[in-house]
Amino acid sequence: MELRERGWSIRAAAREVGVSRTAGNNWVRGYKTYRGGQVVGFVPALERLVVRQISSRFLSQDERIEIADLHLQGLSVREIGRRVGRAASTVSRELRRNATAGGGYGPFDAHRLATARRARHHRCRLETHDPLRVAVAELLEQRWSPQQISRHLRRHYPDDRLMWLCHESIYKAIYRPGSPFRRPSRLAPQYRTPLRTGRDHRRAQQREDRRRPRFQQPMLTIHQRPFPPADRTVAGHWEGDLIIGREQRSAIGTLVERQTRLVRLLHLPQRDGDTLLQVMSKRLADLPPGLLRSITWDQGTEMARHLAISQSLGAPVFFCDSHSPWQRGSNENTNGLLRDYFPKGTDLSSHSAEHLLAVETELNQRPRIILDDRSPAELFQALLASKNPSVLRR
Repeated sequence: MELRERGWSIRAAAREVGVSRTAGNNWVRGYKTYRGGQVVGFVPALERLVVRQISSRFLSQDERIEIADLHLQGLSVREIGRRVGRAASTVSRELRRNATAGGGYGPFDAHRLATARRARHHRCRLETHDPLRVAVAELLEQRWSPQQISRHLRRHYPDDRLMWLCHESIYKAIYRPGSPFRRPSRLAPQYRTPLRTGRDHRRAQQREDRRRPRFQQPMLTIHQRPFPPADRTVAGHWEGDLIIGREQRSAIGTLVERQTRLVRLLHLPQRDGDTLLQVMSKRLADLPPGLLRSITWDQGTEMARHLAISQSLGAPVFFCDSHSPWQRGSNENTNGLLRDYFPKGTDLSSHSAEHLLAVETELNQRPRIILDDRSPAELFQALLASKNPSVLRR
């Protein structure tokens, strides 16, 4: 429940504490109980204050159970207090304040009553200050972001600090269940909330040091590469990825040389690490060392054998950051061109290796404006014939 308060999703919080997603859903939302196929009851969701660890000066649920057992045995308040380790006044007050309607004492009901009394609803300024609430609601209706609203309030009310509000308070007000601010905009009714993202809850956040590595084997990141993504002065550095077919059951590997934009396609009968290792090693074996200096790939599972690929080709494999396609700009652009030949939602396994070679040749012979209307094949051939293939004069 503490992780949920921080904005974690149920799945992420359940994984963090080591329980199933079903158990996490049951704890957060409650669940129905069945008998003979019929609903016979409902177990409510866990209360945040019930499961939170509290100070030892408050009675715990276990202590209330012990008090109930001793009280049923007819022991005096002083004796119960001595056995439980609490003052007699504490036991007396507990039996009096949390008694049931019939005058008895139930430990679980008593614990729920005590928890309910501990809960305090702190009203935020948007609830108590009407002018501020109206101003924020009007700007949210115009689809202003919370940051824009916060800056606007400070600029237009420089002397009235009650009209100041940080953007985080606005986000909290929107994400609160039953919030009056969570309604669609009049001009953009397709979104459930006034936020431009359309989001009605926080995204789960996880610290970088808690994220599990993609591969068990140590991997080199793009930040360890000796040049930035925009630097193309040295030839022989390649970018790679897969284009995926229908239902993710087929794939074609794509490799692009960063300086010349030369394309090489990989015919992959299967989408796994062993197949990629075998095909890539064979496809790049004809390149001289000066034209095979490194390979940059995304963090797809097909690159699980990246250490074997590095050893086979004699070139390190660098991995891009998650959700950062701009770090492989040439490859992403080329994949867009290849979709003319291999449309999305089609079965890519139907294309033979010969067909891939024909597409590769056609694309490499096409002139590019970025190359001064020369073709990638022309420039790459010049590098092969050069005594210093790492640098190409233009």
